Amino acid sequence: MTKLNSIFFAVLLSACAATSQAQVWKCTTDGKTHYSDQPCAAKGEQMRPQSLQSNVIDTSADRAAAERAKAAEQQQQANGMPSSAEAAPSNYCPSDRDITAMETKVSSISLSPDAKRFVQDEIRRARQCQKGQGSYSASDWNVSKQAVDAQSSLTGGADARRRAEAMHSAANVSEGDRIARQREAEERNAKRGGLNYQAPLRDR
Repeated sequence: MTKLNSIFFAVLLSACAATSQAQVWKCTTDGKTHYSDQPCAAKGEQMRPQSLQSNVIDTSADRAAAERAKAAEQQQQANGMPSSAEAAPSNYCPSDRDITAMETKVSSISLSPDAKRFVQDEIRRARQCQKGQGSYSASDWNVSKQAVDAQSSLTGGADARRRAEAMHSAANVSEGDRIARQREAEERNAKRGGLNYQAPLRDR
């Protein structure tokens, strides 16, 4: 290797080192120590070179996780399974305006005690639905609306109540348990009332 080539090679190595390392000098001037990126004018020494770190955030793990999740969802769709967004059950609920209409209905003096109690229960169930309880569809609440409207008629109100309660029992497990307990209590009260019944004197 010629002398010129040796010099060129040394310069090239210095340039490469300068791009990856920072050179620092520890200098002493008038008894005070300071640091500089230039050689000391007086007394001083060169510090050990420090490698420069790139200021880049490694997001490879996040990208890998996202790719795995996407691949899993594609596999579910290929197997005929609904995606996570499609699997979430929908819950249709009456609006505040619908609830206000029922509140107006329950204030009617023409309703029987049983009819009024039923409409009050429907208001409570509608508010529970708005809070996320149960799994209803629009057709479910159409059954409820028809039952509420039927409470003003002289006939058919009881059958409409039973249809609505059957719908609620299917759409809301906790409400179904409540309805079942209420019916059991009504049956016990009816039996107790029959046992305590005494015929009027004119029938004896």
